[in-house]
Amino acid sequence: MDIEEEYDKIFRYCYWKVHNKEIAEDITQETFLRFLQSNYDERGKRIRFLYTIAGNLCIDEFRKKPFEDYSLDSSEKNGTTEDFFTQIYVKQILSQLAEEDRDLMIMRYINRESITDICEVIGISRFALYRRLRGIKKVLAASGKGHIEDEQNDQ
Repeated sequence: MDIEEEYDKIFRYCYWKVHNKEIAEDITQETFLRFLQSNYDERGKRIRFLYTIAGNLCIDEFRKKPFEDYSLDSSEKNGTTEDFFTQIYVKQILSQLAEEDRDLMIMRYINRESITDICEVIGISRFALYRRLRGIKKVLAASGKGHIEDEQNDQ
């Protein structure tokens, strides 16, 4: 995985957590700055470390300024009406979930991280991850929020 792809994934992760493009950009830049300053050298674990840094920086951002609503920033307002309503719908769905479950859904279905990478990031087995994702989907289905397809053909 190259640094540009990782940067995009970390940005999306931050954006879905803070719901503001400018703040997400700042957090993403700070994440990579801290990563590079850390001299982190453990092969195969880089994405895990990046998600950890980004998650902690997002928490710090919430401590500074509590999240009050799902107001859309200017970048979201410039899209199509369909994009606008899709973003609102996805945010409403994610808002129903606990923080850990929301992070799982962002990593899996928005960033399209592999099951293996997610297991490394959160420190659970593949079986436990599949069980958690299935449970989250059941909760969402029971609340009438739709259906999420699962891809079984990844590593």
